[in-house]
Amino acid sequence: MKLKQILCCAVLSTGVAPAFAADSSDPIVIPIHNWSSQIVMSNVVGQLFEEMGSNVEFVTTDSQAVYESVRLGDVTLELEVWEGAFGASFREALSKGGLHDAGDHDAVTREDWWYPMWTKESCPGLPSWEALNDCAAVFATAETGDKGRYLDGPVDWLKHGAERAESLGLNFTVINAGSAAALWAEIGAAEADKKPVLVFNWTPNFAEAVWPGEFVEFPAWEDGCDIDPSKGPNPDALFDCGNPATGYLKKAAWDGMKDKWPTAYCMLGEVSFTNPQIAQMAKLVDTDEMEPEEAATEWLDANREVVEPWMSGCKS
Repeated sequence: MKLKQILCCAVLSTGVAPAFAADSSDPIVIPIHNWSSQIVMSNVVGQLFEEMGSNVEFVTTDSQAVYESVRLGDVTLELEVWEGAFGASFREALSKGGLHDAGDHDAVTREDWWYPMWTKESCPGLPSWEALNDCAAVFATAETGDKGRYLDGPVDWLKHGAERAESLGLNFTVINAGSAAALWAEIGAAEADKKPVLVFNWTPNFAEAVWPGEFVEFPAWEDGCDIDPSKGPNPDALFDCGNPATGYLKKAAWDGMKDKWPTAYCMLGEVSFTNPQIAQMAKLVDTDEMEPEEAATEWLDANREVVEPWMSGCKS
């Protein structure tokens, strides 16, 4: 039975919310990564924990290694487990024990090669991936010679763009961006003269509202495409599938959290953000240029009706 169902049954049978032992005064350690929605979301949840009486500490953590940190209890939780980017690291940590799946957000995710709509004028066969080689020259730069240029996510996101290009025989050079901001800068620089551009992108984030575009449609994801060459169209290669088109966005928690911070853990089980809510969090930083802490406060002030129910059934 899920945590929400257990709490619901307890309230219905007694007429009052369940009581919890006092949370530890030790800080709940929340990791911070290198994209805006995760940073703002972490601050939103951290501020809610503080409202409920917990201490909170933020640490900058690698977005792949964080699952080992959660498993060992060095970090308490992770709020954005993207299936496409971090599913493999999450599953590996799960298999070792020490952390667990703390539930899904309502948001549905997608992460893949993407282009703004003006690009289609120069490559009308898109969104089919098979059109890319016919159009490689329009994406070429001085840096890539006669090959097309694809700007992938930061190295630590492990998007396997180079492996995808090789396994599908794409005439593209894959360059890794240094940060999410570099991806937005690439799109922004191409916008003025409608230069064709191909970059890594994902949803939910603010970009879909600013630059309408499409994901490249690669061969559909098959479970095992990243570990079994028989999956996907190339029987001799991995990563020859697109990322999941309807991916999950999960939360993960250290196994010891529920005993050490039972009230905060209760609320973590209730936390669930939607695509528009996550996109708005990112916009406050990436477009409105607010600091993440300020953005979190503003988002909370505008969404009290969303977060109050998360806390109300969990206050000791």
